[in-house]
Amino acid sequence: MFIVFIIGTAGSGKSLLTASFNEWLKVEKQKTATVNLDPGVLTLPYAPDIDIRDYISVNSIMREHGLGPNGALVMAADLIAEEAERLGGEIEDLQSDVVIVDTPGQMELFAFRASGPYTANELTKEPKAIVYLFDAVFSFNPLNYVSNMFLSAAVYNRFFFPQLHVLSKCDLLPPEEANRIVEWSGDPEALEVVIDEKLTGTRRLLSREMMQAIHRLGLRFHLIPVSGKTNEGLINLGSALERILVGGEKFTL
Repeated sequence: MFIVFIIGTAGSGKSLLTASFNEWLKVEKQKTATVNLDPGVLTLPYAPDIDIRDYISVNSIMREHGLGPNGALVMAADLIAEEAERLGGEIEDLQSDVVIVDTPGQMELFAFRASGPYTANELTKEPKAIVYLFDAVFSFNPLNYVSNMFLSAAVYNRFFFPQLHVLSKCDLLPPEEANRIVEWSGDPEALEVVIDEKLTGTRRLLSREMMQAIHRLGLRFHLIPVSGKTNEGLINLGSALERILVGGEKFTL
């Protein structure tokens, strides 16, 4: 069994990618399951096999503790850790080869609270990987792209799982613009050129220094362009996950 966490900023397409990647893997004859870890989501584009909303209600937390929506979401995120053992048992019972975990819409609730890494580690001891989403429309601005690089590095620092990077919602950009972002991810010099061209003053200085710092650390962010709407790039995402989790073999043999 392999666990794949889908992580990214709000609106980056985590749930849609979870749905489309799950369906694509099934077409490829893989045994899959989905887990929703967002207690505040109202609707999902897939029917989760395991749903944290069956155990934690944001509305109930608001009523019982007199909290607003944001405070209730923070409390709910921490309560997920208390359900980790039960959720892990359910995951084991599914006997799937690939389990796709759709994390909370507000990334910080999962990635930047102590409960997030704890939950991720306690769900199961099986091999895990993270798919981090770079929102294509947001990332087209080099300032935003560098900011996303730092967020991705911070996520890696929190979990220390193998991590892939996806340019999500790439269908919303013309192909040449999506390809330009992908080029930045593989060529630091190309990114530095566009930073110098598009940014000025402190924004240029900070973006250049942050980008260089990340590369000095040896971190790489090669992007896989993917669309959860058109299924573009899912074969490349699946192959990349197979390489880092099972050495290039299929998840289900």
